[in-house]
Amino acid sequence: MIQLYSVSNQRFVPSLSMDEAFWIHLQNPTDEEVAEMVKRYELPADFIEDLEDTDENARMETEDGAVLIILRVPMYYKHRTATVPFATSPLGIIAIPDKIITISFYENEVLTLYLDCKHRPFNITQQSFILHINLRNATYYLKFLKEINRRTTRIENELHQAMRNKELIRLLRLEKSLVYFNTSLKTNEIILERMQRSRWLQNDPDAEDMIEDAIIENKQAIEMANIYSSILSGMMDAFASIISNNLNVVMKFLTSITIIISLPTLIASIYGMNVHLPFQERPWAFAMVIGFAALMSLMIVFIFIRKKYF
Repeated sequence: MIQLYSVSNQRFVPSLSMDEAFWIHLQNPTDEEVAEMVKRYELPADFIEDLEDTDENARMETEDGAVLIILRVPMYYKHRTATVPFATSPLGIIAIPDKIITISFYENEVLTLYLDCKHRPFNITQQSFILHINLRNATYYLKFLKEINRRTTRIENELHQAMRNKELIRLLRLEKSLVYFNTSLKTNEIILERMQRSRWLQNDPDAEDMIEDAIIENKQAIEMANIYSSILSGMMDAFASIISNNLNVVMKFLTSITIIISLPTLIASIYGMNVHLPFQERPWAFAMVIGFAALMSLMIVFIFIRKKYF
């Protein structure tokens, strides 16, 4: 799908033609749409084709007058069948004379505000728009990192009484998400630093402050990802031991109950044999056997309580 936007009063508004459009966004484009963009603007074909690879690294390069910037952007998988709840994907930004082209083969929320034309007014230039995307990208990393932390806290509360591996698997998935985030943020940091040194970006007088803000936000996200990853790793080790200990406690309790019940069962079994037994002719023999069995059970309960077996 191709979406076209022009600029009016420092805002993006839908445009009807590519000639008038300042921003062209390709969302999961077809082969025909890709071929049309490559032919119309004489773009290197690999600028777009490389973005289909979900593992494409962040980078910045210039070829035939076009500047390509690939960022790693965060994604949230809403369906439960996903192997990880959060991951990253490549977002391509191509700057050509008087136009910006963005390409994404994967759903993400970084551009949603601009696609819906709900952003705050700003002086829209190629440089400023690219920096706004970088800044918003770092903001979404921080947002998803906070969500990961909230989920970790919820799982932690459930793990105190857990005896299954389901909660640990959920923590493992979150830890994998943090690894993806950490790796992508570090590659984005390299791109931001390269953009900061780029002469092309310095054509915008407001670029210096914006690029510093984007770098600061990105560094903050890296620090948060490192901290949460360390906490999560230690938590998984600790709660693996807790789950094992919870299971041991349950097994100890069940074993104690089994021992307590086994003595009355043994006495009842003996008096159920078809041989001559003491007191079998007495009218109070049944009550005596039951009382003796109960007394033995109470004694074992008392001993177990003293030894803190329960």
